[in-house]
Amino acid sequence: MKETQKLKLGISIGDLNGIGCEVALKTFEDARMLDFCTPIIFASNKTISQQKSDLGIDITFNGIRDASQALEGKVNIVNVWKEVPTIEYGKATEEGGKYAIKSLRAAVTALKEGKIDVLVTAPINKNNVQADDFKFPGHTDFLAQELKGESLMFMVADTLRVGLLTDHIAVKDVAQAITPKLIRHKVATMEKSLQMDFGIRRPKIALLGINPHSGDNGTIGEEDDKIMKPVIQEMFNKGTLVYGPYSADSFFGSNTHNQFDAVLAAYHDQGLIPFKTLSFGKGVNYTAGLDRVRTSPDHGTAYEIAGKGKADESSFKEAVFMAINVFRNRSEYIELNKNPLQKQKTKRAS
Repeated sequence: MKETQKLKLGISIGDLNGIGCEVALKTFEDARMLDFCTPIIFASNKTISQQKSDLGIDITFNGIRDASQALEGKVNIVNVWKEVPTIEYGKATEEGGKYAIKSLRAAVTALKEGKIDVLVTAPINKNNVQADDFKFPGHTDFLAQELKGESLMFMVADTLRVGLLTDHIAVKDVAQAITPKLIRHKVATMEKSLQMDFGIRRPKIALLGINPHSGDNGTIGEEDDKIMKPVIQEMFNKGTLVYGPYSADSFFGSNTHNQFDAVLAAYHDQGLIPFKTLSFGKGVNYTAGLDRVRTSPDHGTAYEIAGKGKADESSFKEAVFMAINVFRNRSEYIELNKNPLQKQKTKRAS
């Protein structure tokens, strides 16, 4: 990408019956956002026209057949389908899921082909997207299959960064799923992302325990003592600044998280409940560890307010800015590591 070109930001629209289109269109209703990137929405002219009319959003767009035709200074719509799907705001319908995946597949294809630089995904409903050719519990698992690298679900809001050892699995399966190999992979992925995507040279990482009170020396489960502690010590001895396992119940309430660059939670709700409590509306879901950049807002389809024009686009806008920043940080990191002399000059300057 040339310095004079704006970054091409692809958007998959999510569930048509949710707030995905609304938050995306509201974000770029502010024309100043076009100074930062060239947005490319994967949907259709008719679908976007209907949404903006229903929601009273004042925005003009440029309809194109392929992402390569996108124009700077415009909101571009790639026409992925010609038909007019039925929109039923607030309802989880088979049709809503079908077109969410059509948009996602088209956007990911463009991302893999280099026609867009980054991807921001609007929320989907994990139930109505299920089909013979799409059996994934969410975006993260699908992207892990389609793109290269070791994926990590990483929730970010300023300096608060929470990743997950396990994400969309049942709580009853968590302890069995956490192995030394998984811990090593997720910590390595988190460390690399903090260095490459966030510019932190020597990141400090905290791991939360699996059991209450991290097992209380084996009284409440042995997984923390037998699985987590040995592998944490092993990684620390090899130079990774990783600590724990910490008791999850008091970790955030005591502000211990402020002592670390990132926190790795054992399972979904252990990490996302405190994250969303502390940062809801400002957080971003980032899929770290892959060879392409993907972000999304920290909320779901919000059917209860869909079609009413009440959705707050703040988190989606944060997802846009984060995608841009991560792409630039990563590009700079790769360039510096290609040029050892420049890397040495940068180290001296710092």
